[in-house]
Amino acid sequence: MDYGEHQAPAHYEPGEGCLTTLIRIPVRIVVLVVVLPVRMIWDALVVAGRAVDRTLLRPLGRALSWLFGTLVVIPAVWLYESVLTPLGHALLWLAAAVFVWPWVALWRYVLVPAVRYGLVVPVVWLYESVLTPVGHGLRWVYRALLAPAGRGIRTAVGWVLTALFVWPVTGLWRYVLVPLALAAAWLAEHLVVRPLGWVYREVLTPLGHGIAWLLDRLARGIAAIGTGLWTAVVWLVTTLLVAPLRWLYRRVLAPVGREIAAALGVAWRIAGYISRAVGRAVAWLAWHLVGAPVTWVYRTVCTPVGHFVRDQVWAPARRAAAEAGRAARSALRSAGETVRRARRDAWRALVGGQGAPEPREPGGALARTLGSTTTVPSAAPEPEISSLGEKNAERG
Repeated sequence: MDYGEHQAPAHYEPGEGCLTTLIRIPVRIVVLVVVLPVRMIWDALVVAGRAVDRTLLRPLGRALSWLFGTLVVIPAVWLYESVLTPLGHALLWLAAAVFVWPWVALWRYVLVPAVRYGLVVPVVWLYESVLTPVGHGLRWVYRALLAPAGRGIRTAVGWVLTALFVWPVTGLWRYVLVPLALAAAWLAEHLVVRPLGWVYREVLTPLGHGIAWLLDRLARGIAAIGTGLWTAVVWLVTTLLVAPLRWLYRRVLAPVGREIAAALGVAWRIAGYISRAVGRAVAWLAWHLVGAPVTWVYRTVCTPVGHFVRDQVWAPARRAAAEAGRAARSALRSAGETVRRARRDAWRALVGGQGAPEPREPGGALARTLGSTTTVPSAAPEPEISSLGEKNAERG
């Protein structure tokens, strides 16, 4: 097995020598020194941005959303449902009552009956009773009297017009204008067209071919000269400018740029590792210097104090406030009932009459007696003898 094939680096490029390898390590060291502060600042900004987003922007966004929903959306919905919608219905009804219904009533009960009975019905009666018989009579007169006379008159007039206008014009065209046109065409053909055709074929065509051949030779010569000059210019530019620039790009600029790009990538990754290590160290120091003591204080001091305040101060105060609220509501209900009774008594004193019966507890004698069949489960039965005596006394 030949191990020489696997000894080249992963990013080996043909043409790399010892000089490139020797330059690569210092370049990467310099680039790392330049890139490390940038990477650490970038990581710090990323961490700060995430912390600001998590602790400030998201709660602020939720608070703004809640404020917008509470202060804008809910009042707007209430205003739309409670004010604008009834107002819109009222305005719509008012607009219909003011602008639509009068015009509909005017059209339906005034204009339509007026047009129907004042114009359409008389016009229909006039058409059916007067104009139709008159039209039938006129049609009979035309068919029976005027049409035969019109055909004879039309035949005579047509013959006269043909004899006065058509025959003379036809004779003039056939026997005068057509022979003159034929003679003029023959003269034009023999005196103008044939001489011009001979001049075109025998003189102008050879002359044009010669001029075209001469111009073609001149164009080919100029093209050959231009091609040679262009070839020379291209060779000079390629030899004196393009080839050096290509060699400079391949041998200098491309390796330098490739090394710089690779150094930037490696330095960015190494700076990331260093920045992550520094960040973890700073986080460890912050936790052991600030976080752990604060957590211990919160767990051992603040939490028991909060539980004591919640159980011994806040809960009794809340129960006392609830009891006071219930007592205040009961007092307000009693005061309201007293005011209502006083108002009813004052109204009966001023107006008179028996007021409405007030709800009250049922009386005591609700148990079943000899004359009733109903019972009240919660009432104690009275003696039936006393009830029977009271009924006999009422009858007597």
